[in-house]
Amino acid sequence: MSQRPDLMQRRAVLEHEWSRWVPRLSVPGTRPGGTAALRHEVSESWARSLGSVDPGRDSAPVTDDGRVHQRWTSSPLYGPVSALAGELHSIAEDAGFVSAVTDESGTILWTCGGPTMRRRAERVNFAPGGRWDEQAMGTNALSLALRTGRPSSVFSAEHLVSALHGWVCYCAPVHGRDGSVLGVLDLSTTWDRSHPLAMSIVRTLVSTIEARLTTEVSRPARLRLTCLGTERAVHDGRSLPLRPRQLEILTLLALEPDGFSPERLRAALYGDRPVTASTFKAEISHLRRALGGAISPPPLRPHRPRVLRRRGRPARAGAGRHGHRPGSLRRPAPAPLRGPRRRGVAHPPRSGGTRGRPGQHPPGTRPALRRTGPVRRGDTRARAAAARPRRRAPRHLAGPADDGPARLTACASGTLRGCRAVSARQPCANLPGAQ
Repeated sequence: MSQRPDLMQRRAVLEHEWSRWVPRLSVPGTRPGGTAALRHEVSESWARSLGSVDPGRDSAPVTDDGRVHQRWTSSPLYGPVSALAGELHSIAEDAGFVSAVTDESGTILWTCGGPTMRRRAERVNFAPGGRWDEQAMGTNALSLALRTGRPSSVFSAEHLVSALHGWVCYCAPVHGRDGSVLGVLDLSTTWDRSHPLAMSIVRTLVSTIEARLTTEVSRPARLRLTCLGTERAVHDGRSLPLRPRQLEILTLLALEPDGFSPERLRAALYGDRPVTASTFKAEISHLRRALGGAISPPPLRPHRPRVLRRRGRPARAGAGRHGHRPGSLRRPAPAPLRGPRRRGVAHPPRSGGTRGRPGQHPPGTRPALRRTGPVRRGDTRARAAAARPRRRAPRHLAGPADDGPARLTACASGTLRGCRAVSARQPCANLPGAQ
């Protein structure tokens, strides 16, 4: 924060120079003059731009209604930048920047950053489809880098358009193998976050992109996704061991070329099911790791997907292996949870069935449990009933219904025939001491 007073003073000086020179340069034939506060390349750019750009405009013009996805995926910068997308997104979001990549004409093809900074950038159309060349948006770091072929930065009122005076931009051109300019990498933020290290970061990232351009193979890795019959995914010739849920995510991403926001993808995947955000993030993280990072940050999309339909008739219409339907949100019901067995109680079979004749137990009653532990001394009838190995004595209610919590005990009769105490919640007459 110690730099903030210096930044405020510099911005005030540049605002004064802008107010002094921009009206003069609007008059034809006026030549820009150099001053200690205003760089010569900036004043010359002002003079060139004023013939086509209104300094009072509020945003950049749009190219092709902002539909530049096809241009981006066919750009030579697509592969190298996509490989660095995670790092660019992390830098931009952590430091409060917006990162952008343009083509050789100055049209933005791709951006990333935190939601707050991206909303601010979208107000001036610093977004895919926006034109930022000198003829469209006047003096800015992108236009200077494209014109000179060198890294450039523009601070506050050095921008010709007054709507950009709250910004600072750091740019460096990306050169191809033949030395031509393929586009520009930009890091932009608000003027009060200006820092000299930002330009060093841009230079390092551009050097990495150019190195990848020189070592990139002619045929990029492809993702082949089979959705009918036996579903499978093949990435760069290697079969991926993906779970059905991961295949669903990959199918949705492959069918949406513009990508999904995390919220849209979560809604399309789970619908109204109460699935936590951490579960969804874990699925995306596992899928990105399985693809070697070939899932871009939001908007989520696979890098260069290719969706294939399997020829031939699948085993079942729309169903895959194990009867799973790709895109379906259903899952097999989990096995019932069972608690630990208690000592002294013979539990019914694990299958849940009961022995004996059909209808032996009244509707709504649980299978009977036979007590194998000790009984009260002297209760010979109860002891004989409990000792029977195959006839399990049903449990009846002992005590009135309003006599506190119901207590279960073994009926001495060993059968439900003629016993009405089960439904009436009354003491059973067959219990010892009931008569």
